[in-house]
Amino acid sequence: MFITKLENLHNELKEIEKQLGDSSVVSDHEKYMELSKRHFYLQPISEKYLQYLKLLQDIKDSGELKASSDPQMREMAEAEEQQLQARRAVMENEIKIILIPPDPNDDKGIIVEIRAGTGGEEAALFAGDLFRMYSRFAERNGWKYEIIDSNPTGLGGFKEVVFEISGPKAWRGFKFERGVHRVQRVPQTEASGRVHTSAVSVAVLPEAEDVDIEIKPEDLRVDTYRASGAGGQHINKTDSAIRITHLATGLVVSCQDERSQIKNRAKAMKVLRAKLYEQKVIEQEKQIAIDRKKQVGSGDRSEKIRTYNFPQNRITDHRIGFSVYNINEVLDGDLAELISKLIEEEAAAILSD
Repeated sequence: MFITKLENLHNELKEIEKQLGDSSVVSDHEKYMELSKRHFYLQPISEKYLQYLKLLQDIKDSGELKASSDPQMREMAEAEEQQLQARRAVMENEIKIILIPPDPNDDKGIIVEIRAGTGGEEAALFAGDLFRMYSRFAERNGWKYEIIDSNPTGLGGFKEVVFEISGPKAWRGFKFERGVHRVQRVPQTEASGRVHTSAVSVAVLPEAEDVDIEIKPEDLRVDTYRASGAGGQHINKTDSAIRITHLATGLVVSCQDERSQIKNRAKAMKVLRAKLYEQKVIEQEKQIAIDRKKQVGSGDRSEKIRTYNFPQNRITDHRIGFSVYNINEVLDGDLAELISKLIEEEAAAILSD
């Protein structure tokens, strides 16, 4: 039961408060900052724990009043208990979410890569739909987004589009999007009206700083080329597009959306750092043998995570077996219900540990 976790964290907070009052800790700046950060995380949990204890006591008191010999008192007690139980359900959901440990990537920007997979032009069109969905989702949350690189098609889709998003908790909002998104619908290019299935892969990478990843200049090969795009868009007369190859790993990144070679190089380096950081984290997870069963999906971009079924107006997230029936609203950026459910499932997995 999570109340045991709450009690332990509440007691930890009290112990930290004692340490923060110790002069030896105050004089140790690194230790003091570490404890202060932990205190900041535990404070709202402790407050919620005390509120929850009071609510449980109120429910207990209400139950005792139900044994009254006064019929009117019993009726009032029953009505009050129903209200208190409803509050309990809401509070328990809030507790599950607040118990999720802080993610070290929460304060970082992210880089999202969307690539058309099986399905040809229809997959490219759906990649465009997902880009629009994510950009609208970012706008709803007050996050800024900027395209780093793109490969548009003539019909308005994308073979590939890479963009960055900056804003508080952007990682938490997007980290569940990693994987394969499948769409079932009648393509615009289909004359017979048959439903086709196409797929698009999405990668979400936390941005990495120089302190996270060291990149040696001698490990890089930088090539320049002339930017181009569908239908003659983004045509440059100078070689402003940049392609960077990380020789040690074979990773290749490119950027052509800026007309400045310097800006394109800076953006390409940002993507390269993020990719190298992702590889580093994956290796660390393997070394410490993280239990994948405790996670909502593995984060593997080859994992099929969601199906968008247009004929049935249904979106199903296969990792948690959850469906919504508002496909147009979701593709317009209303991901709140899906993301909230995924966060709840993640919290439940953590609590069961």
